[in-house]
Amino acid sequence: MTDRFRISAVLLRRLEELGLSPMVVLRHAGLPIGLFQQEKILVSTEEMFALYRAIFEVSGDPAIGLKLGTEERIERYSPIAIAALYTRSFRDALQRIARYKQLTCPEEIKIAERGDECAVQFLWLLADHPEPATLVDACFAGIVAIGGRGTGRTVHPKRVEFQRLEAHRGIYESYFQCTVQFGTRHNVLVFDTADVDRPFLTHNAELLALIAPQLESELTQQLAHKSLTEQVKSILKKILAGQRPTLQDVSRELHLSTRTLQRRLTAERAKFQQLMEEARRELAQHYLLHSSLELNETAYLLGYEDANSFFRAFHRWEGTSPGEWRAMHAHRASSNHASASVA
Repeated sequence: MTDRFRISAVLLRRLEELGLSPMVVLRHAGLPIGLFQQEKILVSTEEMFALYRAIFEVSGDPAIGLKLGTEERIERYSPIAIAALYTRSFRDALQRIARYKQLTCPEEIKIAERGDECAVQFLWLLADHPEPATLVDACFAGIVAIGGRGTGRTVHPKRVEFQRLEAHRGIYESYFQCTVQFGTRHNVLVFDTADVDRPFLTHNAELLALIAPQLESELTQQLAHKSLTEQVKSILKKILAGQRPTLQDVSRELHLSTRTLQRRLTAERAKFQQLMEEARRELAQHYLLHSSLELNETAYLLGYEDANSFFRAFHRWEGTSPGEWRAMHAHRASSNHASASVA
């Protein structure tokens, strides 16, 4: 997983088309004025969030995120989006986008199916603060746009769930043509599985065969810099939220058979459950130090059935409760900051 977002130069043109000055937006975001002139535009999660907050604040348009995510010109699509269009179905497209996203940003697209629903959720893996509503809107609009172009018909979600407080309901219900809920636990785009299974009229096996190998090669090179145990822990951290990943889940992500993965872990003297514990412990420390999540929310994100299970595990790791550990480290960080200021 990269630790930087790769921004397409297309964003510059889209801002100009929407009547926004890229220079004014960058200045408002506190970013370098020459950012869009760089050959490869890379920003941190914090800078990405600042950019999209600035886009909203400069535009004053509550629908600006939806407009940015609705790209009609296929020549402006990223290689990942084009690869998605050439797949067999909307489901395949979603899975392809989720797989290749890790090449361009520290972001995960989580796809979860339950009954007749398929939920799509964007997770910003290195975020210390809530993601801007404008960025969420752009991501959701982009997914809907891919589904519509691929199937050749308008694709409407079954419902849209926003964590934010209710605002501009009419704009969102008009755009998505479905029920929109506010104040929910997560930002989620929910489709009927029947819509997700729709075939893509844009499916082209030959063109996909030209694009996909390059993306797979880049992904392989990125993973090659890590040991297998590091790769497994990285994948576990990505797919832990709200579930308990299995060896089969991880082997699927690595494109290995379960037996091969187990054999290679044994060769590195590693055990899957041990790596699961380490991933949970490292994530727990990250959430407690860098977020304001409630402890029960942290337990959910770590895949525990309830908060008590998380508390017991944390006490086993650190010898204290999550709340006491957070308070102790927050006080230590505050003391270090004060000492540095005096010095």
